[in-house]
Amino acid sequence: MADPATYRPAPGSIPESPGVYRFRDPDGRVVYVGKAKSLRQRLNSYFADFAGLHPRTQTMLTTAASVDWTVVGNEVEALQLEYSWIKEFDPRFNVKYRDDKSYPYLAVTMGEDFPRVQVLRGAKRKGTRYFGPYSHAWAIRETVDLLLRVFPVRTCSAGVFKRAGQIGRPCLLGYIDKCSAPCVGRVTPEEHRALAEDFCDFMAGNTGRFIKRLEREMRDAAAVEEYERAARLRDDVQALQRALEKQTVVLGDDTDCDVIALAEDPLEAAVQVFYVRGGRIRGQRGWVVDKVEETTPGELVEQFLLQMYGEATIPREILVPARPPDETALAELLSEQRGSRVDLRVPQRGDKKSLMETVERNAKESLAQHKLRRASDLTTRSRALQEIADALDLDQVPLRIECYDVSHIQGENVVASMVVFEDGLVRKSEYRRFSIRSGEGDVASIYEVICRRFKRYLEERVATGELDTEPAGDAAAGPGEEAAGVDTDAGFDDGAREPAVGTPIDPETGRPRKFAYPPNLVVVDGGPAQAAAARRALDELGVDDVAVCGLAKRLEEVWLPGDDQPVILPRSSEGLYLLQRVRDEAHRFAITYHRSKRSKPLRESALDQVPGLGPARRQALLRHFGSVKRLREASAEEIQTVPGIGPATAEAIVAALRGQSPSPAGQGS
Repeated sequence: MADPATYRPAPGSIPESPGVYRFRDPDGRVVYVGKAKSLRQRLNSYFADFAGLHPRTQTMLTTAASVDWTVVGNEVEALQLEYSWIKEFDPRFNVKYRDDKSYPYLAVTMGEDFPRVQVLRGAKRKGTRYFGPYSHAWAIRETVDLLLRVFPVRTCSAGVFKRAGQIGRPCLLGYIDKCSAPCVGRVTPEEHRALAEDFCDFMAGNTGRFIKRLEREMRDAAAVEEYERAARLRDDVQALQRALEKQTVVLGDDTDCDVIALAEDPLEAAVQVFYVRGGRIRGQRGWVVDKVEETTPGELVEQFLLQMYGEATIPREILVPARPPDETALAELLSEQRGSRVDLRVPQRGDKKSLMETVERNAKESLAQHKLRRASDLTTRSRALQEIADALDLDQVPLRIECYDVSHIQGENVVASMVVFEDGLVRKSEYRRFSIRSGEGDVASIYEVICRRFKRYLEERVATGELDTEPAGDAAAGPGEEAAGVDTDAGFDDGAREPAVGTPIDPETGRPRKFAYPPNLVVVDGGPAQAAAARRALDELGVDDVAVCGLAKRLEEVWLPGDDQPVILPRSSEGLYLLQRVRDEAHRFAITYHRSKRSKPLRESALDQVPGLGPARRQALLRHFGSVKRLREASAEEIQTVPGIGPATAEAIVAALRGQSPSPAGQGS
């Protein structure tokens, strides 16, 4: 690795002008391209305080061996040159957007003598008009099948077209009037091209004139008693209307825009784009990007716009989730490429805001699906586990990983979660959650939950005869612990489900033992203090065969107990990705439990404390009196008038309600 000080430019040699710079490795390959309003300020920030830089930026600087720059006249020229260099050199440390799949387009080959309608993927071809992209090819074919009734454009391949011309007989589509059969001369090349142009106009959003024209011809045919022709025209109108119904109306008829939304985590980001033309969603497309360096949402948007619209058609309005850092220069560059003004806007309210929220949901789903596909690959999981073992110097790969997280609000309702990954996959039946008793901060909470979990593990070993003595200290399972608590989002139900194959069974109760398996690796959400607390808990219990690490969220650093410096896993590391996924799942599970515990008092009513009063009779009382307040003011005799309430129960209700102050949760409930 190179020392950045060895290739730092001499003081005063960097100009203060706007420009674009390149970092190169020892072989001369460009590893990073960036732009700056002031080259001097930007480049000096790389070399002024190396220790204060983000680890990803440090990696880039130690990979590089030299830096050069080019001065430009203004920020727009800097954007143009940056895009050109990124496209030319494909630097490894620049953000790269890649399709999460190959999206199909509806294409019309207007460059041919007889234009053809077809489904195409991949690079765009000169002389071909494209519509979309669409999520699925079948969606295109359904639309085309409807439109061929009205615009019978050729859809056959060059070989089929040539063969039909040689034998003088059209294909099946020609016989059922879904092709005008230019191959056998039923229409001239000019007439067929006019049909193709009408097809393109309809797909581009100019739909009204075609439907009005067909309706007018239908009425004219009916007026002269050509009822069969009128019926065919009626069916054509209905076909066009069904084709339009497949394209959702979201904005005004004159609205042409692209709606862009982001979903991101510290390692990756997903981008979704909805293409709106004539107020209708004409298609969508998605990308996934590895965040090689630390970037803000605005910077991601800027890089995406530069890469997406480098060669694509630019609409007059682009809705984005965050403003790019150089918004004015970027809008000027896009306007110059389009040939007219382009507006970049962040929607704040109304239909455009609602549509942005829809696109954002699609982006979140796309990111989740991408992570699921990545996690489900056996080879990738094996590599991730091996990378973790190598980085943490473990004797074997951690086939079972347990992660712990603490959740609270200012020390109230403190809870902890335990999630389990086996062979790189979630094991939700093994999840556990804890109510923390100490409430003395995250470090003390981690210490407590590790003690309680592993005391239970040692007790299980004693019960099976693997250990001869009881573990020291208090028993783990107490009133504050929910070792088999219900969390519907996590997917387990108090141990009532059929245990998984291989789960140890308690011979006395016949139920699965809750903490029978020890993990190979314990991960805690936090830095060196949390990792040290977990290690101390294990040492005090005499558990010496379980590794411990902490994962700090801010810089994704892995901390080992007692180490002064963190372990930095590469950004492209599958091991780091797996650790992050484990940590995020523990955080989600803890938050879910904390929210349910925090909201429980709000759902409770004073009637819940009355013995023998079930949900049905509580509802009957509330329906009769209207609220707990009015019920509290009622006498025992008045309460007995409610069906199902006897004298003893009525007296218990009066005693319970008047023996305590009014509950806010009970008002009006």
